[in-house]
Amino acid sequence: MPNAIYYVSYKLKKGTSVPDFLLAAKALNDGYISKQKGYISWEQMVDGETWADMCTFETMEDLKAFEEASRNPSELAGKFYSFINLMSCKGHKFSVEKTYGK
Repeated sequence: MPNAIYYVSYKLKKGTSVPDFLLAAKALNDGYISKQKGYISWEQMVDGETWADMCTFETMEDLKAFEEASRNPSELAGKFYSFINLMSCKGHKFSVEKTYGK
C-alpha cells in the first residue's frame, strides 16, 4: 500500500517569531503527531512568506485516522496554530504514486 501525505501551505501571522513557531512545531511533533499510528515524518518548508508542511504516514487509513483524532486540537496544537494565519491554509491529501531517488 502506498504512503499517504498530508500537505498544507500557509502564512504565519504578522510579527510571528519564527524560532518560537518552530519550537511549537517541534513540541507538537514530539508530544503528539509522532506518536500516531503510521507516522513516518513531518517536513516543514518555507519560500519567502509561504510555509508548507508535509506529513507522511504509512497508509491513507493512518492519515485519515490522524485527521479524525485531531478534530479537537490539543494544547500543543493550539499553541502551534496560534502562529498561523488560518485563513491562508490550503491542504491536500495525496497517495504516493511513485518515488524517485530512494
